[in-house]
Amino acid sequence: MLTRRGLIGLSLIALSTARPAAAQVPVVEGFHATLLELMRNARTLGARGREARLRPVMEAAFNLPAMARIAIGPAWTGMSPDQQQALATAFADWSIATYADRFDGYSGERFETLGESPLANGDRLVRTRLVRPNDAPVQLNYLLRQAGGGWRIVDIYLTGTISELASRRAEFTAILRDGGPAKLLAELRQRTAAALR
Repeated sequence: MLTRRGLIGLSLIALSTARPAAAQVPVVEGFHATLLELMRNARTLGARGREARLRPVMEAAFNLPAMARIAIGPAWTGMSPDQQQALATAFADWSIATYADRFDGYSGERFETLGESPLANGDRLVRTRLVRPNDAPVQLNYLLRQAGGGWRIVDIYLTGTISELASRRAEFTAILRDGGPAKLLAELRQRTAAALR
């Protein structure tokens, strides 16, 4: 028979094990808060101002080097360390510039966090949606993986199921096949420059 002290102890254990399960939500919500701030101040900041404000937030919330490696796929292992580094940097620059370009105005949008689930491989999925006043909401699920002592985003699933990195991999594979790492590097740099005009 459990005593009152035993029940309190079990409750504390349950709370302490439940807390890490929700610990990844703040990573996503902090990113969303920055996006909303950018949207509200889009015209004042301009594309380059939005990129400068977004960069430290994305570098903290996303594991951009891992995302570059995943998006490039098997070709990554055949590249020199210098090529890998250059592509990881170009991928990060392009990812940040893309968000700075896309979130360029505000008309009452808000983000909602719907929940968080553990996955069999140890990753976690944070389910959210972007609520738009004059359009259907957009489901955005964030895949988070623990690395270097913290949880960071490694993929985003648009409409809940379409992996951003899987889409990128198909695209990058074709570019690499046509012109190797140099062509992909040039393409990413060109896209970054276009997004920040």
